[in-house]
Amino acid sequence: MSACVIASGGPRYLIVTGPTSKSWSYRYWKDGKERWHGLGSLKEVSLKDARLARDAARLRVKGDRSTAGVDIVHERRKAREEAKAVVAKVVLPTFEECAEAYIRANWSTWSEKHRDQWPSSLKRYAYATIGKLTIPEIKPSHIYDLLEPIWVEKRETANRVRGRIETIIAKNVDIDDPEFRNPAELTRQMREKLPKRTKRVVRHHPALPYAEAPAFLTLLSSAPGRAAAMLRFLIFRACRTNEAVEARWSEIDPPNSTWKIPGDRMKMDQDHYVPLSDPALAVLDELRDGRQGELIFAGLDGRAFSENAMLAVLDRLGYPREPDRVRVAT
Repeated sequence: MSACVIASGGPRYLIVTGPTSKSWSYRYWKDGKERWHGLGSLKEVSLKDARLARDAARLRVKGDRSTAGVDIVHERRKAREEAKAVVAKVVLPTFEECAEAYIRANWSTWSEKHRDQWPSSLKRYAYATIGKLTIPEIKPSHIYDLLEPIWVEKRETANRVRGRIETIIAKNVDIDDPEFRNPAELTRQMREKLPKRTKRVVRHHPALPYAEAPAFLTLLSSAPGRAAAMLRFLIFRACRTNEAVEARWSEIDPPNSTWKIPGDRMKMDQDHYVPLSDPALAVLDELRDGRQGELIFAGLDGRAFSENAMLAVLDRLGYPREPDRVRVAT
């Protein structure tokens, strides 16, 4: 049933929307717009009280010498929206809570490196700005504020922090929301606002002269410790530092002379099969009898070495170069 409006004196009306639904309303104009301000139900508000409520509302709309008039309908709507926002903030988790939940959910599948970097980077660079905000409250300007100080000086860190924030936000929004736009997305606007980065200068990895390779490998083979053995294994297989550090016995297939590196440790997230040469298998044979748990190159405490462990070996041998870069020039 459509509403029926009955004038009852001045800008006061009785709105009838059904057989038992009748209410008082005050009509006024503000900034050229028509407004209807409810004064209460006919069952609860008498004609006299409706008139008094209308007069009070009219004074607020028009104002007086000491106060300016207000748009009471807009004011009431704004109050409702603010109340909803307060309720939503209480119900919705903060970004920090969402991040901690995401880290817990993925912890068992992550490498030691990810377990260390995810919590520390977010705590250091993100939480101070957006940690206490709910996901809907986060704006691109917040992301800009936390990225701007490190965008140039800490390029890789800034890229990873932004990507991690984007992932966490995406994990906590409605997949069917057509209007959602991730505030951490690296949009053109964000790129233009952030400081300009200088182009990277390509530096080729330093290489060990081919003629020096036999002497170096002889020296390395005589170096004691699992870190030195890990460095030999890395060189024989030309793998990445983190792949050797996190290598596990269950990944080795001796009969087929292969090493299966799981996808979660590869950049492409795909299992990678590495053929093992005789020198690489010989390194594993040396360590097999003294194995400590699942890690192949475990320290004395049974935990994985730091990626700097092989740097320390090189330093002791008089070759201060990064392990990934110790290769023979051909």
